[in-house]
Amino acid sequence: VIGEMKPKGTDPRILSLAAEVAKSPEQNVPVILLKLKEIINNTPLGSSELKKIKQDIYCYDLIRYCLLVLSQDCSRIQGGWTTISQLTQILSHCCVGLEPGEDAEEFYNELLPSAAENFLVLGRRLQTCFINAAKGEEKDELLHFFQIVADSLFWLLGGHVQLIQNVLQSDHFLHLLQTDNIEIGSTVMTMLQNMLQINRGGLLRIKGKTLHSILDEVVFKLLSTPSPVIRHTATKLLLLMAEFHQEILILLRQSVYYKGLRSLLYQQELGTEFNQELRQLTGLISPYKEVEEQKLHQAACLIQAYWKGFQTRKRLKKLPSAVITLQRRFRYKRAKILLKQNKQKEEENRKLQLQLQKQRAMRLSRELRLNMLEIVHPGQVEKHNREIEEKSALIIQKHWRGYRERKIFHQQRPSLTEYKAATLKFLAKCRKKKQLCALWQGLPELTDTRRVELKRQVDEYVRRHPASQITDTTSKELHAQAQEHLQHYFMGRALEERAQQHREALMAQISTNIEQLMKAPSLKEAEGQEPELFLSRSRPVAAKAKLAHLTTLKHIQAPWWKKLGEETGDDIAVPKDELNVELETLFIGGTKPP
Repeated sequence: VIGEMKPKGTDPRILSLAAEVAKSPEQNVPVILLKLKEIINNTPLGSSELKKIKQDIYCYDLIRYCLLVLSQDCSRIQGGWTTISQLTQILSHCCVGLEPGEDAEEFYNELLPSAAENFLVLGRRLQTCFINAAKGEEKDELLHFFQIVADSLFWLLGGHVQLIQNVLQSDHFLHLLQTDNIEIGSTVMTMLQNMLQINRGGLLRIKGKTLHSILDEVVFKLLSTPSPVIRHTATKLLLLMAEFHQEILILLRQSVYYKGLRSLLYQQELGTEFNQELRQLTGLISPYKEVEEQKLHQAACLIQAYWKGFQTRKRLKKLPSAVITLQRRFRYKRAKILLKQNKQKEEENRKLQLQLQKQRAMRLSRELRLNMLEIVHPGQVEKHNREIEEKSALIIQKHWRGYRERKIFHQQRPSLTEYKAATLKFLAKCRKKKQLCALWQGLPELTDTRRVELKRQVDEYVRRHPASQITDTTSKELHAQAQEHLQHYFMGRALEERAQQHREALMAQISTNIEQLMKAPSLKEAEGQEPELFLSRSRPVAAKAKLAHLTTLKHIQAPWWKKLGEETGDDIAVPKDELNVELETLFIGGTKPP
């Protein structure tokens, strides 16, 4: 066959390559065909020489050899998917720009559709291997080979537009489009978009069922795929179909299968990066009334967007002051934490210094003691130790007594404060009453006019009320009696005021004593000077209490035979010399014993 179709002026590289393919075994043919890539790449693109090389490759059936290799199992080919992907590139480049001449019908009707179908089959195989692959590196490698095959197919379709209809009607392409993998789905969707941009009328030439399947898959990927890249590509595809094919637009508007598509697209508009394309698609498939409502909705959204932008810019202007406030508070808190840490460190250092001082003092005292023991005579050591012990005991007692007295004082401070406040309040009340009850200072001095007026009033009263005739002697006696009664009244009034003040002072003292006794601990729990709180200022009361106490002691200390015949209420005679003792008084609130 090669000898019959040998053209004139064949490139020697193609001729030698064809001879090598014919002589070599089947398993070495794919590797030999890879040399075509070097020949094509070394030839200038678009030159007549490249066209002549492609014609020679076609004439020597090297393209058919490539198709045969691509139809074989991958595991039987040397180099695996790497060799196959490079052969797809060689095949697509050889078929694009090729002028078959006399065999044009066979080339266009058989070879090119077979090449496109082989590419789709390879894509299906790569898709299956990609899904079954376990390692990430293997998946990346298979995805790279799939990209090469897809680019080779698109390069072939770009050179031969009539093949787009064959690809769209192929079941293999539909299976590739229906994949759930994001990477492969994105590649296939992009290739479909590029095919429709190249040949916009090719979509209407395919059968109705296939068209519905492709349209359903694109709508499904738009509404259910989480990948924004695939959704964006699906949106552009639907826009492309709806804009240039009125039948598809009517189908999207009126078909029962796409009844809720408008509402779903409206939901998809929120929070997407391709809102403009979605709004265009929604506007295309919506009736006029809904378009107007959508325009109003978009206008409202635009107004809201401007208002939100204004509010955001307003907040951004205030942001520096907020940041300054936040920084100031942060620095204050950090300074506070550092200050606290420094205080803790200082406290720890202080405690450490005190401990070291105590240790030094202890060592120094021990050294001094040892030195004194060396100096003191052996016979005086015991005496010296006794003196040191006595001094130490005195120091301990002094500190203990000071601690105890301070503790007692702190315990009695509230009661002393209350007593002092009550005393001050009572003295203030007494001073106020003394000022109110001051002696009568006499009437203010009368003027001559007032004296004449009073004399006139007296004369008028005497004229109207004439008195009985009283002698001068009787008048003088009555006057003397009145003066005497008045003197007795003023003297008794002063005594009564002093008695009232004395009673109030005694009542205040009794109330204070009762309050002190209520707050004082019981005799069993009393310690130190607390029993002194039970002493009384009243000498009669103290004497009676002393008498009762001595009586009880006498009765308790008496022998049993003296208690025979005595009753509980009998009084016991107590000698008077035992009562001549100094009665204790209570020191409260700074007052002194009488």
